[in-house]
Amino acid sequence: MHRIVYLERESIVADVRRPDFPHHWREHPCTRQAEVGERLTGATIAIVNKLQFDAELIAALPALQMIAVAATGTNNVDLDACRARGIVVTNIRGYAVHTVPEHVFMLLLALSRNLVAYREAVAAGRWQRAEQFCFFDYPIRDLHGATLAIVGSGRLGNGVARLAEAFGMRVLRSERKGAATLRAGYTPFAQALREADAISLHCPLTAATRHLIGADELQAMQRSALLINTARGGLVDEAALLAALRQGRIAGAGFDVLSAEPPAAGNALLTAELLAMPNFLLTPHVAWASQPAMQALADQLTANLEAFARGEPRNRVA
Repeated sequence: MHRIVYLERESIVADVRRPDFPHHWREHPCTRQAEVGERLTGATIAIVNKLQFDAELIAALPALQMIAVAATGTNNVDLDACRARGIVVTNIRGYAVHTVPEHVFMLLLALSRNLVAYREAVAAGRWQRAEQFCFFDYPIRDLHGATLAIVGSGRLGNGVARLAEAFGMRVLRSERKGAATLRAGYTPFAQALREADAISLHCPLTAATRHLIGADELQAMQRSALLINTARGGLVDEAALLAALRQGRIAGAGFDVLSAEPPAAGNALLTAELLAMPNFLLTPHVAWASQPAMQALADQLTANLEAFARGEPRNRVA
């Protein structure tokens, strides 16, 4: 009988159906990293979201047969160590194809139309003091006719592209940074940076993509450009972004992710100065978290467990 331990149950708000095979189920609302080894003693299946599974931890869990990641990203799991042990690792795919693109456009629209600045101005009484029916203190730009560069061509990037085209935007699919060859339909990374009115990141965090956007890339962007990151915080050099926003090097940024989550004190993007800027929007990693998306995630998680128990693993990454 499988022994299943769900380490971070409170990381989703949804009905998680128990799998249809004989099993023992134990769940914890949350788990500290130091508690993982003890809580997984004797477990054959671990359900995890963001906790780290390095080679040392994996070696200390001889009964473990499966790590079911209740998310799409698997950079928190040492996949090579799992392959060496024959541990199956699965993830969740395609559940956020509507919620993440909608969040991207919420950020794009709010920044392009200076929503925060106008809302704060109204709250401060600026409209009430106006001499005519409206005021134009902050510039407003349309998305229609603007160029959006998408970095990452998976289902989320494709979902953003569909919405962008519906808004009448020109879409550039960026080739990988430093790529030796150019895929059909793609734009060189450096060219995409130069031409884009807005850039949206949708790639995984790997050694090759860490600080994909740094000081040089921010310098190469148009001064009127917006940077949107709903993927992984480590894709952007946060100190470089802070400097770029301070200097007006780019027009604004909308982020749903940070390099460490929950963020530690002293994170460059959590300064009072930056959070007071109307051209910087930060949400707490909730782009994926619409109620329908979380339920789809939960349903797929259970389906992954059942497929593994049948000997037919699905959504396998290792």
